[in-house]
Amino acid sequence: MSFNLMNIGTSGVRASSELLQTTSKNIANLNTVGYIRERTEHATLIGNQVGRGETVRLLNEFAQKQLYRDVSSQSYYDQFVTESTRVDTLFGEDSNNLNSSINSLFNNLQEAMNLPSSTVTRSLFLTDAQNLIDQMDRLSGIVFDQNNIVNEQLSIYSQEANNLIQKISDLNGQVGALNANPDSDNANSVLNERDQAIKDLAELVDIETLDGSNGEKLVFLGSGQSVVMENGSFNLFSLDGDPDPSKKELKLDVTDGTAVALDVDQTKLQGKIGGLLAFRDEILIPAQNQLGQIALSLADAFNQQNKLGMDLDGNLGGDIFSIPTTAGYPHRSNTGTTQLVATLEPGKGNEIPATDFRVSYDAGSSQITVAAIDAQGNTIGTATTVPYVNPLNSQSAPAGTDLFGLQISFTDVNGAATTPNDGDMFDIKLNSAAAGTMTLATDRPESLALASPIRTESSANNVSNATISVGTVTSTDPASSNFAATSPPTLTNGTITLVKTGNPDEYQITDASGTTTFTAPAPRENILASAGGVFAGYGFDFNIDGEPSTGDTYTIEFNQGGFDDNRNGLVLSQLQSGQLVRQNVVTTAVADNLKTFNEAYAGLVTDIGVVANQAKTNGAAYDALAAQSEAWFESVAGVNLDEEAANLLRFQQSYSASAQILSAARTVFDTLLSAAR
Repeated sequence: MSFNLMNIGTSGVRASSELLQTTSKNIANLNTVGYIRERTEHATLIGNQVGRGETVRLLNEFAQKQLYRDVSSQSYYDQFVTESTRVDTLFGEDSNNLNSSINSLFNNLQEAMNLPSSTVTRSLFLTDAQNLIDQMDRLSGIVFDQNNIVNEQLSIYSQEANNLIQKISDLNGQVGALNANPDSDNANSVLNERDQAIKDLAELVDIETLDGSNGEKLVFLGSGQSVVMENGSFNLFSLDGDPDPSKKELKLDVTDGTAVALDVDQTKLQGKIGGLLAFRDEILIPAQNQLGQIALSLADAFNQQNKLGMDLDGNLGGDIFSIPTTAGYPHRSNTGTTQLVATLEPGKGNEIPATDFRVSYDAGSSQITVAAIDAQGNTIGTATTVPYVNPLNSQSAPAGTDLFGLQISFTDVNGAATTPNDGDMFDIKLNSAAAGTMTLATDRPESLALASPIRTESSANNVSNATISVGTVTSTDPASSNFAATSPPTLTNGTITLVKTGNPDEYQITDASGTTTFTAPAPRENILASAGGVFAGYGFDFNIDGEPSTGDTYTIEFNQGGFDDNRNGLVLSQLQSGQLVRQNVVTTAVADNLKTFNEAYAGLVTDIGVVANQAKTNGAAYDALAAQSEAWFESVAGVNLDEEAANLLRFQQSYSASAQILSAARTVFDTLLSAAR
């Protein structure tokens, strides 16, 4: 009997001691990050003795996986909100408001129009033009700096992710070794360390886990690619920019770089890395492109209209702004050395959308394809395919072709025209470069062309009250208009005389090119176009208001000495309210697809604010979900101090009771020995 009592007491003491050790371990690791609460379980052996206990972790794997997913989403929005709020604040500051600079520019243009012969007011206009350029450069610099910060953080986070991936793989190996030695006390510690590493990785990227053989954990990206595989194999992240080295893309580097890196679907990434990439693609790149689009559209509109006027030196107007030229980024897969150069085709500022562009060449069909692309390189709408011609613009392409306002040239390393190899592709980032590289084309106040280069006059001998309009200029290019490339310029065919004949609606027009008789029925608009022939291509036209009488005469001549004229300045001032900025790539014939400069910038600021606020709203929701998942997981796996304290008392009493059994067994044994003497 005493022998049975001794065995029962001994096993009870051992079991109670194991329970006390487990409880003590739980209490001691109350604040240890990643610790999973443990419980020791015993089985009953033959003779009602307590068997050796097995210590297990109290873990709900479903709750754990849900926690991983919610932590990834929470980290995604935390990162996105942090970055986007900073940019939203910078663009929302009054000192960075581009519309203030645009309004000031047109206000000073109005002052110059009031005194068209003054160089002082013209100087104020050029000062404001330079201020506008500086403002765009500053805003572009903000975006550029944020992009550099994104690249730096991506480098740090991807290295952290790689360290965690390698750590998980190493811990998988340790788990396999410990499974071969079930009595090891380190098994649960290794499992805790591995689970914490997986959770830390989930904060960086969205992951899914599966159980592998021999206790391993296989880790996959949310987009499906393998990260940690069986038998110690793993893939690491790398950053690469193709074709733009400054736009880092996340790749999965397989077999230590001996194979082609796998593309990662960055739109499906979560975690801090996904948040950074989304911030760059949804805010930084669109903002940079919209800034550049506004800069190009405004500069081109001013240049084109200024060329239709006459400056204070009596010459035809020239460019106010210098339109930048950018080199295309060749794709790494290109087999040739051809270089691409792109700029905005003059007069096409209202056709360029706020996107990047991709150009590819097909040697088989000898065709060039031009497509607008989004931040991920996906084609927006329908790409434009045209027969290969170099240079390529709206003049050399088929009529009606949408080339997005681009003018593209292909050259060799020496700058000579050449043809790309089959399949060669280039990315054009004209918009993103424009706001930071725009400059003034002139620093002379006299270059502002406020006057019109033509003037019209009704003869003092006219009988009727019909009048001739001041005229509208559409082209001053000497190659395609009636303006001569002389200094000072003149009309190539001299003064134009229009006389009303005796026949109804019939007129006779005369200049150095000869005399033409034609009919111009009411309402007598665009008289030169009605005359046809060489007159239709003069680059300007006029109307007759009223009913001329027979013999009424009107003249049109170059506006020599017309320095107090502000007719072209009036048209320049109307650019502020002109619909000159393209809104969307995809449009219809009846859609309102253009907006003003002010509307375009207001839309840019609004877009940033809307995206940032949406991220804040979503972030708050995922904060709540992550907190809920954390509470659920901790309710099972976390240490409850009250529960452990109660267990400690209970196991202490159990230990004492088992010790009393040993004491009773010893007393019985001693009594038996005494009785036998």
